[in-house]
Amino acid sequence: MAVRQLSDTVINKIAAGEVIERPASVIKELVENAVDAGATRIEVVTAAGGKSLMRITDNGSGMTQEDLSLAVQRHCTSKLPEDDLMLIKTMGFRGEALPSIGSVAKLEISTRHQSEPHGWKIEVNGGKNSEVTPAALNQGTRVEVKDLFFSVPARLKFLKTDRAEAMAITEVVKRVALANPGIRFSLAGPDRRAVEYPACQGENAHLARIGQILGADFTKNALEIDAEREGVHLYGFAGLPTFHRANAQHQFFFVNGRPVRDKLLLGALRAGYSDVLARDRHPVVVLNIDLDPHHVDVNVHPAKADVRFRDGQLVRGLLVGALRHAFLASGHRASSANTQSAVDAIRPMGGGAGTAPMRSHSGASTYRPPRENFAPRDYTWQQSDFRPAEPAPGPAADVMPAEAAGTQSSFFSAEEGSDAHVAPGLQEEQARFDAVTQPSADARAHDHELPVDREAFPLGAPRAQLHETYIISQTKDGLVIVDQHAAHERLVYERLKADLAKDAVARQLLLIPEIVELPEDEVSLLEERAPELEEVGLVLERFGPGAIAVRETPAMLKRLNIKALVKDLADDFAEWEASSRLREKLDLVAATMACHGSVRAGRRMRPEEMDALLREMEVTPKSGQCNHGRPTWIELKLSDIERLFGRS
Repeated sequence: MAVRQLSDTVINKIAAGEVIERPASVIKELVENAVDAGATRIEVVTAAGGKSLMRITDNGSGMTQEDLSLAVQRHCTSKLPEDDLMLIKTMGFRGEALPSIGSVAKLEISTRHQSEPHGWKIEVNGGKNSEVTPAALNQGTRVEVKDLFFSVPARLKFLKTDRAEAMAITEVVKRVALANPGIRFSLAGPDRRAVEYPACQGENAHLARIGQILGADFTKNALEIDAEREGVHLYGFAGLPTFHRANAQHQFFFVNGRPVRDKLLLGALRAGYSDVLARDRHPVVVLNIDLDPHHVDVNVHPAKADVRFRDGQLVRGLLVGALRHAFLASGHRASSANTQSAVDAIRPMGGGAGTAPMRSHSGASTYRPPRENFAPRDYTWQQSDFRPAEPAPGPAADVMPAEAAGTQSSFFSAEEGSDAHVAPGLQEEQARFDAVTQPSADARAHDHELPVDREAFPLGAPRAQLHETYIISQTKDGLVIVDQHAAHERLVYERLKADLAKDAVARQLLLIPEIVELPEDEVSLLEERAPELEEVGLVLERFGPGAIAVRETPAMLKRLNIKALVKDLADDFAEWEASSRLREKLDLVAATMACHGSVRAGRRMRPEEMDALLREMEVTPKSGQCNHGRPTWIELKLSDIERLFGRS
């Protein structure tokens, strides 16, 4: 068959196959054109998920008659004045969008430039252009796209439901709006609920726009990111590790103001959250990268969603380092959303969010703090245990020890718990209650009271232990609930990482090696990784065809379940790629070891041990979440508790 030149109509349809995938693709191209035109107001109207109608109106600079006639021609653009594809400072530049849309839909463009006495209009129907005619219009541009894919009906079969296509359009508008907080966006139509994002101005405009789109929960639980290296500026907001979602739809990246979905950036994001987030959860971030246009190629794909960095490792390292630095600076902070979830879960019996609060007969709401007589103590941290130094002599306090708190705990004495005018029958009942709840002399002998100033600390003073799993701590204006295993796991992990960084992981020799039986392939895998494991303090060797002998373990992990640890490490190694960075692999090994070597749920802790755990959490980076991304503590303010009981 002879070679022949394709017609312009066919060429435009081929281009449309790359550029126009669905209605959301059309909206993306047209809204970005409005941004490039300097618009401060962009209105989007759709019908049937964009299949039957898409109308975009802006108040940008508009086009002259001559510009309009050229705009619908293939490869005509005003955005490359120097014909330099490496100097792209606008959203569009290829000159393909309008002719591609016109080849598969009914396109009508009305526009007016400030230098023109009136507006102009042109229509493109299935790739055929009409003459440019006068039109009545204020300054700006209005683009209408009707009957998408009418000229290629086979493409309609690949579209989703109207609802799904409408949601995809909303997502596109959200991404452009996040990158341009100074522009007012509105989205309406019979296929959706009207949405409007007012323009945001001032120093906090970016955060205000984020709040409009992602909600106040994110702004309350976001860490500000601002880092620069070798001309690459990274800034924006990243959610706390304990503020996460089930999918990656709430991850927004912008390169020089352009929304992108780049594999390098997504991989760097996973690495930044690697030791603070569960593998099946996804962080919420809005991050911007500004750099010299010559150092990034946006001409990778017609959809312009992919980019290529000249120095990808520089960008990756900047992103990972900035995230980890932000997590370190956040200290023991955890998501406030956990508190709200706790409040919602423990609504008063028979009540709900709309239940009227209950009041006492007097209508008063009072709070009487407990009487305390605490003697000062000196507590020290000793590796993975929580052991107090010799306590200073002081008066003994007759209060309920935390060891007995798993069954019953009383913070008030009989004198504080009753008024002077209580009836004799009630006094007798109170006396019988005190006889049951007061600790025995043996229990008091093991009690260690804590200094009164502990309530001034961020995580407060430990008061009780519930189900030998959760520590209840009292602050000045509420209470804190701590998951003892999750919290200690993070502390051990951070200590292991610190020792790894100094190549100083202390090891202890086992008097009797631990023999762990495994399938032969897993034994071979562990034997191959033995040098890496030795760096984190775990020394093992093959013991026959189907067993591993563990001879040394990290000294700080005293209650280590060696068999479970070795089996988990074998599973981890089976999933990792051989090319993975050694440092990242060592951190993952340390995380697994910390999980098996930390205080387990079900262990009864002494008050001084609980206090030492809380104090260490307050000074340890990332202690607001465990290695798997679960929160280590939640806080309930006194006002929240009083609302639950109808006292406010």
